[in-house]
Amino acid sequence: MMLGALRGDRDHVLRRIVGLFVLVAGTVFAAVNVTALADADGVTTAVVTVLAGSAVTLGFAVAPPVTASTDPLDPRRFAVVGPEPRPLAATLLLAGFLSVPVFVVVVLAVSLATAWTAHGAPIGLSVLAIVLGTTTCVLLARVSMALGTLVRRPRQSRELLGIYLVAVLVVVVPVGIFLGSLEWRGVVPSQLVVAADVLAWTPIGAAWSIALAPSSGAAWGSVAVALATVALLASAWFALVRVLLTTTPRPVTVRERAGLGWFALLPGTPGGAVAARSLSYWFRDRRYVVNVVVVPIAAVLTTLPLIVAGVPVELAVLLPAPIIALFLGWLPHNDLAYDSTALWMHIASGVRGLSDRVGRLVPVVLIALPLLAIAIPLAIAVHGRWAFAPALVGVCAALFLSGLGLSSIASVVAPYAVSRPGDSPFQQPQRTGSGGVMAQGLVMAGAVLAASPALWFAWEALPSDTADAFPALWAGLGAGVLVLLVGLVVGAAQFERRGTRLMEFAEAT
Repeated sequence: MMLGALRGDRDHVLRRIVGLFVLVAGTVFAAVNVTALADADGVTTAVVTVLAGSAVTLGFAVAPPVTASTDPLDPRRFAVVGPEPRPLAATLLLAGFLSVPVFVVVVLAVSLATAWTAHGAPIGLSVLAIVLGTTTCVLLARVSMALGTLVRRPRQSRELLGIYLVAVLVVVVPVGIFLGSLEWRGVVPSQLVVAADVLAWTPIGAAWSIALAPSSGAAWGSVAVALATVALLASAWFALVRVLLTTTPRPVTVRERAGLGWFALLPGTPGGAVAARSLSYWFRDRRYVVNVVVVPIAAVLTTLPLIVAGVPVELAVLLPAPIIALFLGWLPHNDLAYDSTALWMHIASGVRGLSDRVGRLVPVVLIALPLLAIAIPLAIAVHGRWAFAPALVGVCAALFLSGLGLSSIASVVAPYAVSRPGDSPFQQPQRTGSGGVMAQGLVMAGAVLAASPALWFAWEALPSDTADAFPALWAGLGAGVLVLLVGLVVGAAQFERRGTRLMEFAEAT
């Protein structure tokens, strides 16, 4: 089955051979550089080992669902011969070591072992680290693929791939910006040393910290964590094989799922249906698209007058992220008006108010997470003090979550006319009253007011020590979550109470 990947037409085999050649060249290059760690100091080698090993181990768990890889050793392929679950699980686990990614890990691990022994690491601990690290990678891949087999649809939709990419973006970009902003100056930054010490006690990093642990107690502690990780993953693998062999999934044809998009991905509940419809609108209707594109551009442009006026760049750069959070939380304040002819479906089908309120917030949350994940680390990197990061996160969380909560009320209580579907996003209909202006202003002012404690603590933390930034974080998260929950409850009650008026508004506009 594994060799079957090399079968196919000439072009397929050629692509595989070229890919294998590139992988071999990259592995050799990486192994040479890893071996060169023998000439570095022990702290540098230990930190690089733990951080790189943790990243590779985590990749074995994340790569299968992100790439939608098909498992050539799927236990269900052997169900037709009626095997016993335990022997089959053990055999497939051993076969999992015979793969190209695992071979690459073994080569790099052996190269690391040469650097470890050059720094005085015992050979026995080095071998144990390689065995436990490689076994953890294989088990994570096996468990990840087995879980994917239970929940994956016949084909991975572009919507699901987009969610995976957003999740990866939210994690990778801040980490990359953080690493790029560090000043090495010939030594390992203290932040990386602390990160390596923390990862040494986690399932993904314990095995790689054994050889160059700072003390014998730390080494055996990492051994205990690594052994426990292997035992738990092995138990999970054996349990998953039994489940896969004893359950029959409902056959879902590609045609049945074709064209459903977000509706095929999200849960089949009222809230999931509202979220799927809202996502379809937000990513296809140019009225929504223009609003989303304008927000980061306007936020960045606000720093130019401040810089011209003489405000230091390291202070002015802190402004765009809160502005993005404020406007993204404010965007859904008139979401019902954009529905036009679609609103009647929610009311006529008896959708509960809470399902409608929560479902409509899914698109803006999915958009806000990657934007803020990029904006906040960039701002902190230019600012130069990573100790201020918790304060900025607290301010952004308060503005965004409070805006979502107040928007959940305003969109029901005070909707106002907007451009109709198909019209230009910049074309605004005439309004006879000031209700729209009041709704916009109250939502924005209310979000700023709810975030005022976090803003105050952040201002106090700006020139002070690290500990002063955490009150802003907790105050922002607390205020944001509280306003969001209250807004959802009040908005849901108003949605159920004002259904007739909302129908009249949709018909009139």
